[in-house]
This record gives sequence, C-alpha cells and structure tokens, in this order.
Amino acid sequence: MKKLISILIPVFNEEGNVPAITEAIRTVFENIHFDYEIVFVNDGSADNSLAIIKEIAITQNNIFYISFSRNFGKDNALLAGFKYCKGDAIITIDADMQHPPEMIPGMLQLWEEGNDVVYTYRSDRNQHASNFNQFTSRMFYKVINNLSDVDLEDGIADYRLLDKSVVGVFNNLHEDRPFFRGLIKWVGFQQKGIPYMPKPRVTGETKYSAKALVRLALQGITSFSVKPLTIAIYLGLTFSLLSTLYIPYVLISLYKGYAISGWTSIIVTIAFFGGLQLMILGILGIYLGKLFMQSKQRPHFIIKETNLY
Repeated sequence: MKKLISILIPVFNEEGNVPAITEAIRTVFENIHFDYEIVFVNDGSADNSLAIIKEIAITQNNIFYISFSRNFGKDNALLAGFKYCKGDAIITIDADMQHPPEMIPGMLQLWEEGNDVVYTYRSDRNQHASNFNQFTSRMFYKVINNLSDVDLEDGIADYRLLDKSVVGVFNNLHEDRPFFRGLIKWVGFQQKGIPYMPKPRVTGETKYSAKALVRLALQGITSFSVKPLTIAIYLGLTFSLLSTLYIPYVLISLYKGYAISGWTSIIVTIAFFGGLQLMILGILGIYLGKLFMQSKQRPHFIIKETNLY
C-alpha cells in the first residue's frame, strides 16, 4: 500500500498562484510511488483564492480546503493543517511557487532514509533577492540566534517535510502565536537541512514587509528566550554604575565654587535614561502581553467552511 503524503499550502491572496502550484505538485507525483493530498488553508483571503480552490476541488477528489473566518496568520494556518491532514508525512510549501516543487522527491527520499524532519534554507546564491534584502535577512537570523535558545540557519524557510510523529507533537502544543521556524528545531527528532534556490513569484507580491519581519523577529526571540530581560538588567546596572562618575565632578565643583551649569546636558541625560527605561518597560511589556494572550486560551483559528468533513 502506498504511503499518503499531505501537501499543506497556506493561502493569503494567491488567486493567480493556486492553479500553478496545484499543477506543479500533480506533475511531481506522477513519477513517484506515493499517493498525495493537497490541503489548502485559506487564511482570510480578500481575493478569489477560495473560489478557485473550490473549483479545483470539484474536479479532483484529493484536493481539500480549510477556510478561516478571517486572517489568523501563517503559523496558525499551518497549525490548522497539521490538525486535519491525514498523511504519513506532511510537506508545507508556499503557494507563490518560490519553493521548488521538484525538490519533493528528494525530501521524500531523505524521509525514507530515517529523517523525521527535512527542512530547507535559502542558498547563498539567491539571485532573486536584492543586496538589501539579503543583508536584512542575515541580520534577522543573526539577532535571533544570539538572543534566543534555538539555532536557525540563515534563510530557513517554511518549506519542509514533517513525519506524522512530529506533527503529533505540534498538535498537542497549546502555545499562543506559535513560531514554527523555531519550534521545528526545538522539538528535536532526526533532522536534515537542505539548501534551495528560490524561484521568482508567479504572480502577486510578497506578504512580508519590513514591519512584518520586525514583528516576526520579536515573536521568535521572545518565544524561545528570556535573554532580553537579562540584557535589560545588565543595561540598568551598567548605566547606574556609570552615573556614579558624576559624583567626583559634583564634589570638585562644590569645593572650587564652580557653577554646575548646562541645562542641555541635563535634558540630554534625562531623555537618554528616559528612553532606556521605556525600552526596558517595552521588553517587559512584550513578555507580559504574551502571558496575557496565553491566559485567554482563545482558539488559534476559526474555521468558516471546509470540505474535509
């Protein structure tokens, strides 16, 4: 009996890419000895993505969809797919065709060789990204690796294969706003990373703005480490000790009768330490906010419609 492979595809405004990724996956599985299903998770798309998926699902009995009531985010879309996919292994892939589907046979071979997780990371020779984007990507992962307790390769992607045993672990997690790029490394198991060369998008634009990347970095760092809190303690201690250097100046000025002037320096000092305090309070606020959201125990997603049951 052939093993079933689930292809999990989060979709957010990808109406032009859905037919292309469906056909590319069908072509790949024509030449390998696995059965497959495709599970699209419509993450609150505002275009015709869901309608196109429904049209394809009518003509092919191995095409399924889950549609959210609104946009809940990519990681929550993956979590929904993990819950409902039936495969012996799940391959997560983006709908924009930047993840090469032709790598799937090689990923499946590594899985059959005993690897529970086969993940991908972008090649250093990525010709479709600007120098600025490549620089910010390197900085993004360097910051996460230095401030968190997981080690992520530069350019690690959401294109990966997971054995059903690993998926079972994720289905038992109740973490608010899961950061799967880090969780994949955190769970352990036998893992193998392979490089890939991203392709240009077929249609549409990237959903990751600079603001989204900053939010992703903060989410990743605070999900796996309390190092920012430790850094805040050392910053406070360091500047408290440095402030004692003013004491000799004040004593000498009083003894010599110098006027302690300079309202500018006072204002600058107050502004600097005020900003430092606000930054530290902001770090504390992020962690408290995560506790607050976790305590609510709201569902990670709300399914509006599906053809899975």
